[in-house]
Amino acid sequence: MSIENNIHATQKQMRDAATTSNRNLEEVHLIAVTKSVSPEIAQEVVQQGIFHLAENRPEKLIEKQESLTDERIKWHYIGSLQTRKVKQVIQRIDYFHALDRLSLAQEIDKRADKVIPCFVQVNVSGEEQKHGIAPADLIAFIHELEAFPKIQVIGLMTMAPNTTDETVIRTTFAGLKKLQQQVETLHLPSAPCHELSMGMSHDFVIAIEEGATFVRVGTKLFATNS
Repeated sequence: MSIENNIHATQKQMRDAATTSNRNLEEVHLIAVTKSVSPEIAQEVVQQGIFHLAENRPEKLIEKQESLTDERIKWHYIGSLQTRKVKQVIQRIDYFHALDRLSLAQEIDKRADKVIPCFVQVNVSGEEQKHGIAPADLIAFIHELEAFPKIQVIGLMTMAPNTTDETVIRTTFAGLKKLQQQVETLHLPSAPCHELSMGMSHDFVIAIEEGATFVRVGTKLFATNS
């Protein structure tokens, strides 16, 4: 299949998931994870009307931005970000999906010249190898972030365990939704927390059914071109 066909197939699954869960599809944004493809391949998804693109390495982000100059593109930085690399990327991105510690928040606040829409990464599944705030520590962390005016917590992010067990995946995503609602009810100007970044190529349908507003899809879009 071509990238165009991959996109159409993905969008159909998104529509079906929204219908199943009685949601408005306009609430859900498809992020094309372009980290493993060339700028030329990434350009193909832009030509198909996908304007949310994600990278997870500073050098790849810079490379893509130098090649893809469409002003409609929204750049997302996903994955862990080392504190020392914040200055390389923070002025270049529209969304940051992996805020998981105060030292990182402090560096973002120091380096940014604008307010950065951030997702706090939460380790809902409790897996040791995963980054993220423990659910029990989330509310305290959200309050600590009030000290950093350049950070706005627009939502939460998580990754489900790498399993084919749909119940485990669904429980993880449902857990993040409950946490998002808890933060939202705090009514903090620094943390409106209306959004949920969850779901990748293998589980984005479940994520949408459980409330995702941003899904991060790479392999499913680029499988024939990786």
